[in-house]
Amino acid sequence: MVQIEIAVQVEPGCEDLQLPQYMSEGASGLDLRAAVTEATVLKPGSWRLIPTGLRIAIPKGFEGQIRPRSGLALKHGITCLNTPGTIDSDYRGPLGIILINLGPEDFVVSRGDRIAQLVITEVIQAKLVQVSSLDDTRRGEGGFGHTGVSVKF
Repeated sequence: MVQIEIAVQVEPGCEDLQLPQYMSEGASGLDLRAAVTEATVLKPGSWRLIPTGLRIAIPKGFEGQIRPRSGLALKHGITCLNTPGTIDSDYRGPLGIILINLGPEDFVVSRGDRIAQLVITEVIQAKLVQVSSLDDTRRGEGGFGHTGVSVKF
């Protein structure tokens, strides 16, 4: 397991919240907490940007990925709207989580609730090279549903 240090800045007024932490020895995601100032209701089908009260400095060559928490998804239909969300290594602004309620009932986000996970991973930047044709493969142009009925563009 590789460990890297990541600088974390706590926003003013959020000192009462725990820093993100791994909840088990083998966890790959750090749990992020809601830094809402008052209970926030997510109605079915609605989404909100939920603050975490944090800013982070991810080292060059890495990224942060925001992912949903499986328990919230299973029990309440709560997920992250842009999954996975990406935090680039040169971003220094506040971290916010776009939560969406896909469940049938209102969901209340309270201060300190664990709302998402942050996974830190290495990044490879590709160099794109324009060519006139691509090599053939067995699959070829088989796209969405290629093992059944394919969808054509």
